[in-house]
Amino acid sequence: MVNFDDTSKFQNIMEYTELIRIRESVRNYDPDRSVPSEVMSKILDAGRLALSACNYQPWKFLVISSSEMLKKVRNCYKREWLNNAPHILVIIGFKDQAWTRGYDGYNSLETDIAIAMTHIILAATNEGVGTCWIAAYDPAQLREALKLDENQVIYSITPLDIQKPGIKVTNKEQETFGRSC
Repeated sequence: MVNFDDTSKFQNIMEYTELIRIRESVRNYDPDRSVPSEVMSKILDAGRLALSACNYQPWKFLVISSSEMLKKVRNCYKREWLNNAPHILVIIGFKDQAWTRGYDGYNSLETDIAIAMTHIILAATNEGVGTCWIAAYDPAQLREALKLDENQVIYSITPLDIQKPGIKVTNKEQETFGRSC
């Protein structure tokens, strides 16, 4: 957990493999605590710095924090645990701004957004902020709530908030890589 009182230059840097190991999908947020604005800025900056095809960065980050908009966004993914998160991040991608491969028309938008979201989630973990990558929302309802046009695409959303204290981190024992086929 991050000590916000420590002003050391390297207070929030942890070893990368440890960061990956402790990252988890948080579904238990503390509605009485909110992410400080300077921490939120660091997290979003990690997304801004994410690589993208030709560095086009075909995205916009929306942090939904107002009660009215949170209600609309939460209606797109009806899980009780989401109601406690005071911030929900939505990454909007622009199809016409993404790189397109000339050979077959492949558009890099989905890959670019996935990289940006991964950077954001890892930065949030590094800052002691919980996330949960959500793709099972109602896209039509979310598009309408955010008043998006056809060129704008959403591939995922995540709450951003402090996890409730006392929640045990799960053990990530998974099969090792290197299977042969």
